[in-house]
Amino acid sequence: MTAQLIDGNQLSKKLRAEVAARVQALKAKGTTPGLAVVLVGDNPASQVYVRNKVKACEDAGLHSVLEKYDATMTESDLLARVEGLNQDPSIHGILVQLPLPAHIDGQKVIEAISPAKDVDGFHIASAGALMTGMPGFWPCTPYGCMMMLESIDYDLKGKHAVVIGRSNIVGKPMALMLLQKNATVTICHSATPDLKAMTLQADVIVAAVGKRNVLTVDMVKPGAVVLDVGMNRNDEGKLCGDVDFDGVKEVASHITPVPGGVGPMTITMLLVNTLEAAESVTK
Repeated sequence: MTAQLIDGNQLSKKLRAEVAARVQALKAKGTTPGLAVVLVGDNPASQVYVRNKVKACEDAGLHSVLEKYDATMTESDLLARVEGLNQDPSIHGILVQLPLPAHIDGQKVIEAISPAKDVDGFHIASAGALMTGMPGFWPCTPYGCMMMLESIDYDLKGKHAVVIGRSNIVGKPMALMLLQKNATVTICHSATPDLKAMTLQADVIVAAVGKRNVLTVDMVKPGAVVLDVGMNRNDEGKLCGDVDFDGVKEVASHITPVPGGVGPMTITMLLVNTLEAAESVTK
């Protein structure tokens, strides 16, 4: 058995077309959804991510503002700028690109963003809403994973899902989203004594640790669905994920590739969150 690919590029195109149609409907009512992206410093990876986010906004018809600041920007100046964006009625979503320079407390900056504009889903209010099942913005990467499972009509009820990784950005929110869909969820991490014993029980595996080949073919039971959130480089310098793709695809029923899997979905769900933020203030 060779796994079916869950194509993030294809699914993203479909969802972004739906976003564009909803944006046009909002514009007809006099509101253009707006996203402000704030970049502090000159981290090369961050610059690429930011450029992709801004382009995706423009392609879908959203209003996008990119604000770049020197790495020497003070924490107080950044907090003041965030507050300015909180007060700007043309901006519905605020994204401060991480990581920030070492002298700036990233969590303090995230908490300064209005929860109503927290389209990254990182604010403590968003995390609390997710944990308690209340409405709020879901972090974009795990949200994208959920949409990929939905795209293959996968019913999570009663299934065993194993999440490898416990970050606040992917692992923890991913587990909560799976739980909301009535999956039985196990979170594994660096202190898990026997990762293979856990993953061999899994109907769904989400690998999100940023480590090559953390999941190999002998760790996956036949027919499992595998979502690879990792973004690494192999020995040839090519992008690869956390999963040994060539091996695992021979036993899994569905698998996401890297690149072209979860990555495009992350930006797509950012657009969805920004659109919904704009829709919520125009009802």
